Amino acid sequence: MHLPDKLKKLLSGLEYILLLVVILLIWTIMEKRGSLNTVIMPAPSKILETFVKLVRSGQLWNNLLVSLVRVLKGYLIAASLGIVLGILIGLFRHLNRLTDLLIQIIKPIPPIAWIPLVILWFGIGEEGKVFLIFLGGFFTILINVVDGIRQTDRKLIEVSRSMETPFLKHVALLVIPHSAPNIFTGLRVGLSSCWMCVVAAELVSSTTGLGYMIMNARQFGQTDVVIVGMLTIGVLGKVMDSLLKVVEKAVIRWV
Repeated sequence: MHLPDKLKKLLSGLEYILLLVVILLIWTIMEKRGSLNTVIMPAPSKILETFVKLVRSGQLWNNLLVSLVRVLKGYLIAASLGIVLGILIGLFRHLNRLTDLLIQIIKPIPPIAWIPLVILWFGIGEEGKVFLIFLGGFFTILINVVDGIRQTDRKLIEVSRSMETPFLKHVALLVIPHSAPNIFTGLRVGLSSCWMCVVAAELVSSTTGLGYMIMNARQFGQTDVVIVGMLTIGVLGKVMDSLLKVVEKAVIRWV
């Protein structure tokens, strides 16, 4: 059966939000029936009420802005270094062998385990928080870039080298275009990792930020505030990921 394009888009949109709507309905029904302990799991209406209150007071916007700036700083450093080092490691075998063992040892260490060293190295200022967020995204981006470089057609690389193409031109016109899908996969996953690390980063003597807001609310048993903070991080991550998707489509179409 052939459906009009507008109806297809409407059905696709409904399908996209269906699971979330079902969860909210079940959650609300359970709360109405008294099946939930609202102290540890507030009703959706209570969470919405808390969200509105935090927005009106400015508390949510202030903390959101602080965390967003921290994430962007850490992410941009991670993306820049991850792409540059990933290209070099992917192109030069000796550099790959030189760095592989160190990368494989450091990569599995969770950013939260770095907190004692970060305090010793950077103190309790912004630099330490940005460094922890950087760690969250760097290795994911690096590994994806290296994998993308290695998947580039070796015959094309040999042709480029035989023509003695200048290195920067070789990278810009051959290597990056062919590895762009992997690079953007790394950038998207790395962005999510940076957002996941923001709470750990803001454990380091913070008085602002969404991570601080969540941990402070936990101490006072404010579960609704905790959930609002968590959902804010999730929504921000989704919005930024969607923006990256738009950039990815434009870049891949262009290259």
